[in-house]
Amino acid sequence: MRILTIIILFFLPIISTTSLADNLSQGFINVPGGPVWYKISGSGEGLPLLTLHGGPGSTSCGFSLLEPLGDQRSIIRYDQLGSGRSGRPDDLSLWEVDRFIEALDIIRNELKLEEFHLLGHSWGAALAGAYILEKGTSGVASIIFSSPLLSTPLWIEDANYLRSQLPQDIQDTLKTHEEANTTNTDEYRAASSVFYERHLTRGKAKEEVNCGGAPWNQVIYEHMWGPTEFHATGNLIDFDLSDQLFKIDIPVLFITGEYDEARPETIFKFHKMIPSSEFIVIKDVAHASLSRAPEEYRRILEVFLEKIEDKDES
Repeated sequence: MRILTIIILFFLPIISTTSLADNLSQGFINVPGGPVWYKISGSGEGLPLLTLHGGPGSTSCGFSLLEPLGDQRSIIRYDQLGSGRSGRPDDLSLWEVDRFIEALDIIRNELKLEEFHLLGHSWGAALAGAYILEKGTSGVASIIFSSPLLSTPLWIEDANYLRSQLPQDIQDTLKTHEEANTTNTDEYRAASSVFYERHLTRGKAKEEVNCGGAPWNQVIYEHMWGPTEFHATGNLIDFDLSDQLFKIDIPVLFITGEYDEARPETIFKFHKMIPSSEFIVIKDVAHASLSRAPEEYRRILEVFLEKIEDKDES
């Protein structure tokens, strides 16, 4: 999930569907509802890393910061249906977890990913977890849960705690507008930015990415989540995988930021639910950890993925 912006929605044409075996770097894959754009970067011999962006309704653009790992393995990213360069249907019934799971399964099969690592950030981690728990772990060598949304009730509990640390006038403004259902006002957005600056962005990006032509989708965000990161009103309001995490029997890495809205204290509890998991906190960053600490984030992934693959070979 990320800061909200207003966007103009466009439909994109279906170009073609390609696979890793075709050695082409990008294309479109048809899923229920329309075409999904994907890009493959790098051709290293390690297992591919398939990434799932946050939102819901954001884009995969930020994952281009992982492309320096391409000499070790293919980095695969895609814009989930409705956002970025993918098709933009206006059917609200498409914005359900099960439909995103189905799309992920189609993309995996079309790209012939028989064995791969799976990384999900924020809402992307929710999708990764739901996918694994529904489809099983066959072919998935490991999962990286990056600043994960794995339980909306716990996320909101954490958000309320972080809100309680904001200046009182900011707290009052947020509460007033939420109770009056006037969250689309400039005053509410200005108050929300105080939370975002502390727990979402926190500082300037160390490495910039060009996301021109790949806007996110506010409609999906609000339909599934709500008006802000800390005020859930959408169909994810009861989403909760926490009581099923113990079923995951493959290596798992939890990453979060020191000041993350995905609070380290809660992510550590998730880590303790999975015996084969590791837990890392990136210092001095919040939710946007990849752009604020790109070298450290890449190093963490590199060490974890190589360790998993070395173990498999031994």
